[in-house]
Amino acid sequence: MEVLKGIKLTNALRASVLTIGSYDGIHRGHYEVIKSLVSYSKILNIKSVIITFDPHPRYVLNDSSEKFQILLSLKDKLKIFEHLGVDKVYIIPFDKNFSKKTALEFLDEMIVPFFNPKYIITGKDHHIGNNRSGNTSFLEEYCKNNNIVLDVIELLNDNGKKISSSNIKKLISKGFIRRANYELGSIYGFIGRVIHGKGRGRDLNFPTANISPSEKNQLIPKPGVYLIVARNNGLSMYGMCNFGHRPTFNENKLVLEIHLFKDNLDDLYDQYIRVEFLERIRDEIKFPSSKELMLQLKNDKIKCLKLQAKYD
Repeated sequence: MEVLKGIKLTNALRASVLTIGSYDGIHRGHYEVIKSLVSYSKILNIKSVIITFDPHPRYVLNDSSEKFQILLSLKDKLKIFEHLGVDKVYIIPFDKNFSKKTALEFLDEMIVPFFNPKYIITGKDHHIGNNRSGNTSFLEEYCKNNNIVLDVIELLNDNGKKISSSNIKKLISKGFIRRANYELGSIYGFIGRVIHGKGRGRDLNFPTANISPSEKNQLIPKPGVYLIVARNNGLSMYGMCNFGHRPTFNENKLVLEIHLFKDNLDDLYDQYIRVEFLERIRDEIKFPSSKELMLQLKNDKIKCLKLQAKYD
């Protein structure tokens, strides 16, 4: 797969099948769009193209103090695109100046001259252009006038609710990690660096390491205890994760720490690992003493080991 940043009209494609989107958290609906993209590309024997943006448009346009949080890093996104068989990915640097382009300007000035699309694949609720003005109806009319075939993929639903990145974020933020994983069609997780903590876990006979997410605006699940799998250099290591303030020790800083069941954390410090969240075990609790916390951690581990059998 070829990855290019920006668009240079001197290298225009003779033809393409393309889709346009931010693809934050590639979910079941996105998979349907990309599978159609690749399928049309093979049938027509022309390149499949994804046009995406970095940073995410909402991160740039969100003026509130609470910055937009992402589900998927650009690096992970590109890995999925490649796995699904996409030929080319163009990453458009997104800034406030670019955001002023209307849907018509975007298509007339960039998409048609450079990509010469024969087919455009899009989800039913997708929008492009300033103020999201380019909806499906606009695209239908535009494609009709420019001899482009438009394939609109129907939305997928989960118990009557539209599967979307925003809904998946709500599920993760509320701790419904299994339902979020179902809607994603994959296990939610992210890459982070293994760093040293205060050593409290080792004192409790539960050695832990802290994880610092690689993306500063990475979405973290609701505080609590989770069954996780950590991936590093082809190895899959099951364990427990606690995300929270560690109230038993009267701390107030949010910390993400993991305990691996069989693997030695000492070998992982300063390395980057992927942490994937499989099941939520319980809320974070303030215990009267570290002894009672240790007893609870033992019970958590027993429960996690039983659940692990589902994923082996």
